[in-house]
Amino acid sequence: MQKVITIFVVTLLVQTGFSQQDEDPTKNTTSMATPNILGLRTTIYHVGDLQKAKEWYTKAFATEPYFDEPFYVGFNIGGYELGLLPEKNPTTQKVESVLTLWGVEDIYKSYDWFLEVGATENEKPNSVGGPLMVASVKDPWGNVVGLIYNPVFKLKEN
Repeated sequence: MQKVITIFVVTLLVQTGFSQQDEDPTKNTTSMATPNILGLRTTIYHVGDLQKAKEWYTKAFATEPYFDEPFYVGFNIGGYELGLLPEKNPTTQKVESVLTLWGVEDIYKSYDWFLEVGATENEKPNSVGGPLMVASVKDPWGNVVGLIYNPVFKLKEN
C-alpha cells in the first residue's frame, strides 16, 4: 500500500510541474493568474529598544498596541498595521529606501505633534501639487515617519 501511495505522489508531483522548478520563473507568465493585491497592510519600523519604542509610538499615535510580545509590537492605526521589530544591532543611521506616509487631517498640527513628543525634523510640511501636502519626521531610533494630507485619495469600498 505504501508503494502505491509513493507512486501516486511522485506522479502527481510530475504532473503538476514540481519537477520543473529549476526553470526561469519569469518565463511563461502569461499563463499565470494575475494576483489580487489587497493593498497596504503593515509597515514595520526597526527599533533599538522595543519597550521605549512601544511607549513612544503609543503616545505619538495615541493608541495602545493590539499585539505586544518581546519579538514584535503591533498597532492598528486607522485600519493599517504599524509594527515594531527589535534590532539585533541597534542604529539610528537608517536607509531611507521606502517611505510610508500616514494620512492626517492637518499636516501642520500632526507634524508639530510628532516634534513635541520627541521626533526630529526630516522634511517640513510642503505642497506636492494641488491640495496634497507631505512632511516627515524621524523617530528616536532614526526611522522616517511620513505624513500626508491628501483629501483626494479615498479608500476603495470592498
